[in-house]
Amino acid sequence: MLILLPPSETKRPGGQGRPFDLGALALPTLAPQREAMIDALVALSADEDAAARVLKLSARQRGDIAANAALRTAPTLPAVDRYTGVLFDALDAGSLPTPARRWLGAHVLIHSAPFGPVGALDPLPAYRLSAGTSLPGVPALRRVWADATTAALAELSPRIVLDLRSEAYAALGPVPTGIPSVYLRVVSDGGDGTVRALNHFNKHAKGDLVRRLALERPRIGTVAGFVRWAQSVELEVRAGATGEIDLVV
Repeated sequence: MLILLPPSETKRPGGQGRPFDLGALALPTLAPQREAMIDALVALSADEDAAARVLKLSARQRGDIAANAALRTAPTLPAVDRYTGVLFDALDAGSLPTPARRWLGAHVLIHSAPFGPVGALDPLPAYRLSAGTSLPGVPALRRVWADATTAALAELSPRIVLDLRSEAYAALGPVPTGIPSVYLRVVSDGGDGTVRALNHFNKHAKGDLVRRLALERPRIGTVAGFVRWAQSVELEVRAGATGEIDLVV
């Protein structure tokens, strides 16, 4: 099973790992797109006012411009430790035992805007870029990433993809046709047969789900197998729209 996670706007600064190395990232065929994105972010960072405008940064967030300027030499953290926020706080990867972290490294990709999908344990620098940003000098992010990411995922040929990304990031790399996949939505039950999509609890539930998977490390090769596992740990999942599954919280 391959799990696709969204990134987070908030990140831990600094790092203790080796300087950023594109060659250390998963899906190496994405290197040309990654190089182009890094070049564009570094170039944009030379003009702080322009960078703040393009990236929609407040005065307090302008420090993120320096992080983008230093991308090529910045210290790193494992991607799953770099990101903070509701989903990653619920996942709490730093507290997981080594076997569970290794499972994350083998089964989880986090879909970043500047680097595309990266492995959960791939060394990542701090940066600032969201899926909806248009950078000077490069095409729209969907044009940069969608086809290349789909092709890279096809090369992995996972037995099943569990897509937990937001719709904005899913658009940057659709799961290849022919690979069994399911898009997971977190909903609440209205009690009258209706369901309501959630925001904050959506992210928390996804982080908690991935933590449970990492701790238990089940062998899942089909959508039905995922449903059976989820029910065995008392998670309520049920069929949603075509190609989707609902996690009810």
